[in-house]
Amino acid sequence: MTASGSDASKSSELITWLVTRGLEGADKEELLDGYCTRLVDLGVPLMRFHAAQSALHPVYGGTGYSWYQGQGGEYKSFEYSEEPNENWQQSPLFAILNEGLDYIHERLVDQNEASRFPLLNELRERGATDYFATGVATDVPTDNGLRDAKKSLDGVLLSWTSNAPEGFGEGDLALIQTALPHLGLALKSANHARISQDLMRVYLGRDAGQRVLSGEIRRGSLQQIDAVIWNFDLEGFTSLSEELPGHEIIDMLNDYLAVAVDVVHACGGSILKFMGDGLMAMFDVGEIDADARAALAAVTKLQEQMATLNAHRAASDLPVSNYTLALHAGEILYGNIGAESRLDFTVIGPAVNQTARIAGMHRSLGQRILISDDVARAAQPDGQDLVSVGRYMLRGVPEPKELFTIYR
Repeated sequence: MTASGSDASKSSELITWLVTRGLEGADKEELLDGYCTRLVDLGVPLMRFHAAQSALHPVYGGTGYSWYQGQGGEYKSFEYSEEPNENWQQSPLFAILNEGLDYIHERLVDQNEASRFPLLNELRERGATDYFATGVATDVPTDNGLRDAKKSLDGVLLSWTSNAPEGFGEGDLALIQTALPHLGLALKSANHARISQDLMRVYLGRDAGQRVLSGEIRRGSLQQIDAVIWNFDLEGFTSLSEELPGHEIIDMLNDYLAVAVDVVHACGGSILKFMGDGLMAMFDVGEIDADARAALAAVTKLQEQMATLNAHRAASDLPVSNYTLALHAGEILYGNIGAESRLDFTVIGPAVNQTARIAGMHRSLGQRILISDDVARAAQPDGQDLVSVGRYMLRGVPEPKELFTIYR
């Protein structure tokens, strides 16, 4: 076989694998680890590989994957920042992004002076001999001018480093560049899948987001389940919002809701929706007794963490707030409700309505935490710290309900 035929065979093998794994939905780590392994198997003297992509996520702004010979790969997320940090600004990939370069190729053993990129000097000290970096844009420019890669959500920046005495050969670079569009397309598919999962989880919740991605998207598709509903609200938030600047109100609200969300998730619950200065959560971890115990464990954890948060805010001269919490257990309908053009994945049913009625009793009973007798019965024997505060007729409920609070 001729040299050109051998190169074509290698390219075909790598491209076929990339397309196949992309169609099969391989995630980014699996895809890139397999790509690096196959480059080495095809004779490419790869010491290090790196891929960087922007992210659409409320916390982090980008992701990076680094693979080292003999060590495998490592995936990292980088927090969002309005201004790029110094290390990133001195990176070859940043130069490609901001200087309109198609690629950077530096032979690290053929130059006596230091590279302008600190990373390349570090790699040379570790035995690197050759460095090649480029990018794949997977979006469409909005005009005939240069694509502003800094504002692009799509695309990937990549680099390959060799420690072979002669670095990368022409055939190595040809293989890398021939397969590059296929790698970019497979990564775009994997990245979009991850963005979908992240956004669904953040905006709909872990359980609802997974259900929607699994195909539960038809209006009216509802599942009947037994669960514990958890209604959390901040006390006095309306008056505080009239007294404090807007940014302080938002910071305060985020502080308290973050604690409540963390507690619900830590105890196996799911956030159903945010409602102004409060939220509704659901505990559906197994049978109703397990749901009730998980929900009560979350109440105890919430008390502890809210006390810690209030102490921290008070020590920092920040406004503090208390909270109310109502719990009820029963049958609910969980699924898609709304119009064809706008759906909400939520819960409805008498148990949801009764939880709201119980939440309306906080002020008249002088108790911040109210728990229905349904939850108390289901939680036994873990409900021994519950204290009855009496039986009451709730609006729209035909029979009286005994309500409990937690003795603390």
